[in-house]
Amino acid sequence: QVRLVESGGGLVQPGESLRLSCKAFGFTFDYYAVAWFRQAPGKEREGVSCISSSGLNTYYVDSVKGRFTISRDGAKNTVYLQMDGLKPEDPAVDYCAKKEIQYGADCAGGAIKRYEFEYWNQGTQVTVSS
Repeated sequence: QVRLVESGGGLVQPGESLRLSCKAFGFTFDYYAVAWFRQAPGKEREGVSCISSSGLNTYYVDSVKGRFTISRDGAKNTVYLQMDGLKPEDPAVDYCAKKEIQYGADCAGGAIKRYEFEYWNQGTQVTVSS
């Protein structure tokens, strides 16, 4: 059964860090690009970062460039999102999803398109508060 399970969210103060994990089950992990999305209350779900199947190509939305780092570990079937310098506008439920193979295995197409990704789970809550 294909699943992606997020973890690592929590409550931090502004400026602090969190590392989110996305553990994959039920498919050949190394074949697929994976992206992180976030959704704040009352807002659309937005693509935050993407990593290609090889790990060599990444994408970040402008609001997190220089603060977030995406990576993947094939041996653990896991994608990570290191979130440094968290800001009050970062809180959201964060989700990971895998890119459907018909749309390719890279992240070179600019802004992350939600319809290209599948297998959404419950997400992990990130809260930033002083």
